[in-house]
Amino acid sequence: MTVTDVSVRSALPADVLAIRSIVESYASRRILLAHDLVAYYEAVHDFVVAEAIDGTIVGCGALHVMWKDLGEIRTLAVLPEWLHTGIGHAMLESLVERARELRLERLFCLTFEVGFFGRHGFNPIEGDVVDPDVFKEMLLSHDDGVAEFLDLASVKPNTLGNTRMLLEL
Repeated sequence: MTVTDVSVRSALPADVLAIRSIVESYASRRILLAHDLVAYYEAVHDFVVAEAIDGTIVGCGALHVMWKDLGEIRTLAVLPEWLHTGIGHAMLESLVERARELRLERLFCLTFEVGFFGRHGFNPIEGDVVDPDVFKEMLLSHDDGVAEFLDLASVKPNTLGNTRMLLEL
């Protein structure tokens, strides 16, 4: 199994059950947070999937726009038997390219995989990374990912111990 055995493409609603299954395998180990099925359908346009030549979805990842110049890489995951094949890299590159097409300037991620994201140019961050006016507007979001990005105390009890990282495009 190698990256040449898969293609990365935009996710379709028909892929949602596979995406949820991949995420749940990591959620059971407290690496990713699982969501209700409806949330995956609502966000399907954010996702790419890695599809094996037999049609099996073996990985997923999402780009969520947070602000006019800022996006978040979310839910980047590969089936365990496909780890270390380059699929995560291929999906991340696809998401970064999508961010560039949207003219985003920065990408955020919240991860345990500091080495992986570091090899792709992400750097750990601390404190505020947006100006106070943007911070105030972003506080209005009901999205937990935005709260994690802002490093709000309200999400601290739910934090899994992962690292906030940022890539300048």
